[in-house]
Amino acid sequence: MPLDVRTPPVAVDLVIELIDRPEPSLVLVARRFPPLGWALPGGFVEMGETLTAAACREAREETGLDVSLVALLGCYSDPARDPRGQTVSVVYVAHATGRPQGGDDAREAAAFTRASLPELAFDHARQQILIISNAFIEENAPQLEAKYQKAVAEIEALEALLNQPVAVPP
Repeated sequence: MPLDVRTPPVAVDLVIELIDRPEPSLVLVARRFPPLGWALPGGFVEMGETLTAAACREAREETGLDVSLVALLGCYSDPARDPRGQTVSVVYVAHATGRPQGGDDAREAAAFTRASLPELAFDHARQQILIISNAFIEENAPQLEAKYQKAVAEIEALEALLNQPVAVPP
């Protein structure tokens, strides 16, 4: 069955926690293009790219940071979440160190404490992604890291299995 071309684009967003700060800080980007405003770093998944690869690429492009993905926070699909059109966003929690610098379609990247979070674009504030993720990270970080690493290993094993040649009888 052919794919339905009316399927919404898939995006990734990241809740990046800087772990080298005395107070927990989250990285946000000031968007270069409409809709303007502060948002979670992220962007669209490219053809042939995995979700995790897209998340790491978008983090590097928009913040200059190399991230360690800690957990899958959730998937968001409200048709009204993006004023440009319906998208599905997969949100990861990630850790990083260093100083964020805006790049690509982020004109600026900066670290914010919980007390200094600005108003956010898209549905990032409405979904309370940042608030939920902070509590989630604090309570579950060690377990999430272990589960995430196990899931990555299982996915890699399945991908290796799927990439093995199949003998076709004559």
